[in-house]
Amino acid sequence: MKVSLPLLACASTIPACVTGLATPNAAIKVAAQGMNILKPVFKLEAELQAAALGALSGVDKEAIANEIEANKKSNKVLLYTYGLSPFSSESISLLEESGYEYTNIELGAEWFLLGGEASQTRVQLSKEVETGATSLPKIFIGGKCIGGCAELSDLIESGRLDSEMKEAGVTKKGEEQEKKNIFSSFF
Repeated sequence: MKVSLPLLACASTIPACVTGLATPNAAIKVAAQGMNILKPVFKLEAELQAAALGALSGVDKEAIANEIEANKKSNKVLLYTYGLSPFSSESISLLEESGYEYTNIELGAEWFLLGGEASQTRVQLSKEVETGATSLPKIFIGGKCIGGCAELSDLIESGRLDSEMKEAGVTKKGEEQEKKNIFSSFF
């Protein structure tokens, strides 16, 4: 029996190959997992930035929290990202390749370029994860924060992304239109 090279290339990530989902970038995944070491420094920096810039621009913390809650309720898959972050870019790429519908809210190009409202949003988002990490992306599926890039990669590699999406009622791009077209042919 002859085995083709593409199958061998996918051998370490069979679930991703079987489901047709993208394989996470190993270097980005390792770096994302390693960010936990710096979490206390990032948390302090984020809180100082939010306090200073939030005070200067009169940010309403309660309004920020309410906006996050509203976004979680109105989007089955929601990402908060930085435009220049390799972790955010990798997460967007993985979701694009998965074919699922999602909404991306970019807080800014990078953490040090955030204004008062975006800085406060980043701190508020840190309350969504047990670790209190202020890093982005923050990814929500069905209103629940799954974490960031490393956690999304884990869902894909384990083959659990499809079941998480199905449980949250997330459709793939174009899926709703296909259902409408199928049923319209009967009437």
